[in-house]
Amino acid sequence: MKCPFCGHDDTVVVETRAPEEGDVIRRRRRCTACDRRFTTYERADVQMPMVVKRNGARAEYDPAKLRASLTLALRKRPVATEQIERAAERIEESLLTQGRREVPSADIGELVMNQLIELDEVAYVRFASVYKSFEDIGAFTAMIRDMRKPAGRKSRRSGGDDAG
Repeated sequence: MKCPFCGHDDTVVVETRAPEEGDVIRRRRRCTACDRRFTTYERADVQMPMVVKRNGARAEYDPAKLRASLTLALRKRPVATEQIERAAERIEESLLTQGRREVPSADIGELVMNQLIELDEVAYVRFASVYKSFEDIGAFTAMIRDMRKPAGRKSRRSGGDDAG
């Protein structure tokens, strides 16, 4: 670490402190040339993947867009702000743990839909109606019908049997 006072390249760590939160490490350093002390902070440098849009364009991940999408879908629904924030955090954690440098926007949309169906079915339908760009009312009603099926039952489209 270069000394901010004299520019000398040789400094030594005198003290290291990790706060209770554990997300930043504070280090007190001393320059071996001028003997002055200064503080540095060390943080993990994690980067969200680039978002690949449907048209192939790439954009930086924008957490505000994710939260705006969730908030819009959940507008006037009985879901607390804290629940929305936790859903956004789960989506971001999923994106980070995948370890990919790029992620298609469609994958983010699926993550949003997975969170919305857990939070509020009406919000899920709102988001899906825009996200999936249904061509007609039949496709829209099929999505709602599939959504309401108990787990384990397969739709006709997947080759399963709806009878029974």
